[in-house]
Amino acid sequence: MRTKLLALALLAGSTVFAGPRVFVGVNLGAPPPPPAFAYASPAPGPGFTWVGGYWYPAGPRYAWHAGYWARPPYAHAYWVAPHYYGHRYYGGHWRR
Repeated sequence: MRTKLLALALLAGSTVFAGPRVFVGVNLGAPPPPPAFAYASPAPGPGFTWVGGYWYPAGPRYAWHAGYWARPPYAHAYWVAPHYYGHRYYGGHWRR
């Protein structure tokens, strides 16, 4: 019993020194790496659009999202690729 109480006191006392760590936002101080080039397979069928690969922020790093074929969500839609402007990341989206 005494050992358990001592262990609990040590554990509780050590949490006093553990400061809160809060990270908000994405650090985009450095530009993403250059685009990776990959082979695009033929379209799987009519009406598909190629969405090219792109880098996106994943924590303190960039991760590569490979290109893929997708059907536009509505008629006459086209894919606007993700981009960086003023050290901010703007995700890709479909537009008329």
